[in-house]
This record gives sequence, structure tokens and C-alpha cells, in this order.
Amino acid sequence: MGRTAKQQIRAQRRTARRDIAATRDLAADGERLAVVILPLLEALEIGPGDSVTAYESFPEEPQVQEVCRLLTARGARILVPITLSTFDLEWIDLADPARNPLGENAIGECRLVLVPGLSVDTSGTRIGQAGGCYDRALPRTRPGATVVAVLHPGELLPYPLPHDSWDQPVDAVLTADGLAWTAHGIARHGPHSP
Repeated sequence: MGRTAKQQIRAQRRTARRDIAATRDLAADGERLAVVILPLLEALEIGPGDSVTAYESFPEEPQVQEVCRLLTARGARILVPITLSTFDLEWIDLADPARNPLGENAIGECRLVLVPGLSVDTSGTRIGQAGGCYDRALPRTRPGATVVAVLHPGELLPYPLPHDSWDQPVDAVLTADGLAWTAHGIARHGPHSP
């Protein structure tokens, strides 16, 4: 049985990610992500009392530890996912050493949602790792929440990615090279998105 277009693209993007990660200084990129995201945090006034999602980076993913340190310094609470057997996401407080689950709906507390991915196109279509975890979780975000995919430079693609009806688009892409708004994000947040 042949692979679908999405499976083929995902396989290509995984190979591209390995190649990109092998040629970049991931620690320096992680520090740069914290610099690049700061204007967005200021525009959204993320600070004490706010919750933000992030993730615990795998070795070839963009490293978000410095972003998490910046969020913590601003007084924000950082929620990271745990993948359930249903491929849905439950959330824990990154600062909680006991890793007590907060439930699937905890994402609804967040005004800023940072998500991983393999690639995003300029419309906002995101290709993930094939579990559909974030496509299940993102519908529970609060109205007006800003959803940002964290990628390596070169993973925001100028051509359309395959899109299924259940795929959840993102508003923007954060890389070490900068923040770029997608067409979806501009439509939701206006032409002068924060």
C-alpha cells in the first residue's frame, strides 16, 4: 500500500530536519529563540499570572529551554504536554517536580501556545510527527490564544502542505531567524499582529 501525500511529505521533512539539525548550533539557536520571542511576549503582555505552553525538546528539535527560562523570569507558568494513550495531550506544570497532571483542558488557560512541528506553510498548515496530538489539543485553546510553531530556519515553507479537515493551523512560526505570521494568524489577529 502506497503512502499518502502527507506521509511522503512528513518523511521528507524528517530527513530535512535531521540535515538542518546536524548543521546548526542548536544551543545558540535556542538562545536566539529567547531573543526573537521577546517582542511577542511584550506585545501580549505575558507575565505573572499567565500560563504558556511549551514542550520538552527532543535532540533534533529547536531547543526551547532558554525560552522557558525567559517565561519563568517574566513570572509565567509553563505547561508542557504528556502524550496519553489516546494520543491526546495532558498538561503538567514544568516547575512541578512531581509532574502532577493538570488535565487535558489546562491548555485553555494559555494566551500563548508554543507547539513543536516539522514544518509549517505560509497559510499556517502544520506538519507534526503523525500522532495528531496537537490537532486534538488545540481546539481546547481559549478564544484569541496565539498559537506559534517553533521550528528551525528553513522549515517555514513557501509551498502548500497537505491539509486534512482535522488539522489545526498555527498563527505564526518562531525560528532563530525571527517570527513570521501565517495567513491564518493575520486573518485572526489582524495585519499588524503583535
